[in-house]
Amino acid sequence: MPHMPEETFDIASLAPYLHMMPAQVARLAERGKLPGRRVAGQWRFNQAEINQWLEQRIGLSDDDELAVMETNLRRDEGAAARAIDFAELLLPEAIAVPLAARTRSSAIRVMCQLAAATGMLWDVEKMTEAVTQREAMSPTALEHGVALLHPRRPQPSILGQAVLALGVTGSGIPFGGGRLTDVFFLICATSDHEYLRILARLSRMAHDQPWVELLRTAADAAAARQLVLDRDAAFP
Repeated sequence: MPHMPEETFDIASLAPYLHMMPAQVARLAERGKLPGRRVAGQWRFNQAEINQWLEQRIGLSDDDELAVMETNLRRDEGAAARAIDFAELLLPEAIAVPLAARTRSSAIRVMCQLAAATGMLWDVEKMTEAVTQREAMSPTALEHGVALLHPRRPQPSILGQAVLALGVTGSGIPFGGGRLTDVFFLICATSDHEYLRILARLSRMAHDQPWVELLRTAADAAAARQLVLDRDAAFP
C-alpha cells in the first residue's frame, strides 16, 4: 500500500481507531454519516475531521456510551496512556467563583486568563482567538447551562502541559445552548487524544444535573474544585 499523508486514515486503519468493523465504517461513509472523501476510488479520512466527529458524538452520548468511549480512548494509547488526573489538571488558581464575565467574549477571555494563571498557558491571546474561532463554528454550550470551551485543535506550542479552567458566573450568559450558560470549563490539551479523553470525562460530569446544581452553589473556588475532584473520583 502506498504511504498515506500524515493524519489520514483509510477504512482499514480507521476501523480499529473507532473500534468498529471495516464494513461499519464503509456504511457510515457511504451514507454521509462520517466525514471522508474518495481519492482514486478509495475512502480517505482526515484525523482532525474524525476527531471533530467524535467530539460531536461525545456531546450527544449518554453516560454508558461515554464510559465506553473513555475506555476505547485509553486503549488507543496502550501502555503509554497516562491517567487523566483532575487534581493535576484543575489547579486552584485556574478557578473563579464567581467568574467576572457578562458576555460571550469576556467569558472566553477571562477563562483563558485563568488557565494562564497556572503558568502552563503561555499565550493568552492566541488561546483566546483559537477558542473564539471554535465557538464561531459551533457553540460548545450544553442544554443545561454548562459550556466546555476548547480550541478546534490542541495548542501544544503554547502549553507546558494540559490545563483545565473553571468559572461559575453569578448570572447566565447567552452562549448558544438551550438555556443561559453559567458554568464554564476550558480544556487546554496538548494532543487530540488527551483532549477527547478530558472532554469525555467532563461530559459525563455535565450530564449529572444534580451535581451541576451543587457546582452552581459552591461557596468559593476551593469548594468548586473539591466538587470536581470528588465527582471525578466517583467514576469507576
